[in-house]
Amino acid sequence: MTEPSLFQSPAEHYDRFMGRYTPSLAAALADAVGVAAGQRVLDVGCGPGGLTAELVARTGAGRVAAIDPAEQFVAACVARNPGVDARQGVAEDLPWEDNAFDAVLSCLVIGFMRDADRGVREMARVTRPKGTVAICMWDIADGGMTMLRIFWSVMGELHPAVPGEERRPGTWEGDIADRLERAGLNEVAGGALDAHADYTGFDDFWDPLTLAVGPAGQALARLQPEERVAVREGCRALVPEGPFSLDARAWYASGTVA
Repeated sequence: MTEPSLFQSPAEHYDRFMGRYTPSLAAALADAVGVAAGQRVLDVGCGPGGLTAELVARTGAGRVAAIDPAEQFVAACVARNPGVDARQGVAEDLPWEDNAFDAVLSCLVIGFMRDADRGVREMARVTRPKGTVAICMWDIADGGMTMLRIFWSVMGELHPAVPGEERRPGTWEGDIADRLERAGLNEVAGGALDAHADYTGFDDFWDPLTLAVGPAGQALARLQPEERVAVREGCRALVPEGPFSLDARAWYASGTVA
């Protein structure tokens, strides 16, 4: 199973926190896989439907399926992508038959699977022979996801006992590729995907962190009010004045089913 307790917030809160990176990252992942018209594709861990929308734009809603453990995210995905076969469920137990899809993608989800290797095997199971499985996850270990690097660097200094995200599956280079190979996929290749997000100013950076979305938001929510203020000021010192953009790097790997 995945960790739905980390993502109980409304879809709009996810949009403000992480969804702003999805358009550029989803396009990069779909480009790397070569998603094109005529394919039947699945988005595993669809969230509110960011990657789903990119797949719909390339293949049409009738050829796209999606799944997520969070009920409110599935509802948002359906509302934003009418005609998609969106279901509530987990990566480790996909409710589709063997060989159902030409390509199965997962964006920023493997780090939150309870059993990442089982999730990868399930993705391979529902992919047709010679079809593609592709997965990406933020580079946390090397600090390539700038927004999270800023937050966790301050948290690490002020609250070193609070665990970060750097040991979650997929967050270091090569881990996703290793998992695909263990699952028996062929022609495994990987690398980095670049994304970015724009902020109107520091408040636009900070306020989404206070919405308790994901590990960072929930770690912040568990602090005392005065402790949150200290983290806020620490982050402020590392963020430019006025409007700014932040880069984000994700590791990805893809492979073909035997």
